[in-house]
Amino acid sequence: MSDFSHLNKKGNPKMVNVSDKKITKRTAMAKASMFLGATIISHFKNEELITKKGPVFQTAIIAGIQGVKKTSELIPMCHPLLINGVDIDIQIVDSENIEVFCEVSIEGRTGVEMEALTGVNITCLTIYDMCKSIHQKMVIKEVKLVEKTGGKSDIKNE
Repeated sequence: MSDFSHLNKKGNPKMVNVSDKKITKRTAMAKASMFLGATIISHFKNEELITKKGPVFQTAIIAGIQGVKKTSELIPMCHPLLINGVDIDIQIVDSENIEVFCEVSIEGRTGVEMEALTGVNITCLTIYDMCKSIHQKMVIKEVKLVEKTGGKSDIKNE
């Protein structure tokens, strides 16, 4: 159990004390792949779909940013962070699929991987919510950390 940083010596949950860590620039990028289907994608004009609920991608980006900022409220052991920046990009890959990227940056004592992963998930869930009236066969297929910089080590997964 000692390999898990969020457990104390008795094996009980704890929030890691990061006060001794150096403040460094840290970034994380997460990616989600999502199947929308040709029925939904065919409704897009100029890479946006306007529904009764509003513009899908623009609304989803705002929701994703909100998700990044609320990560510590959703995931118990995440520290509340002063986020420096969030950039969410949604790309139509083909006639049925999209990809969502969320990059988060901070100058702090802990990383922002969970924030980036939360951002892409909330973005995809918002797209699902806004498009479910067209059809509900959408699938959030893959969510992963693509890259992390700063802290003990840098990671590149793609």
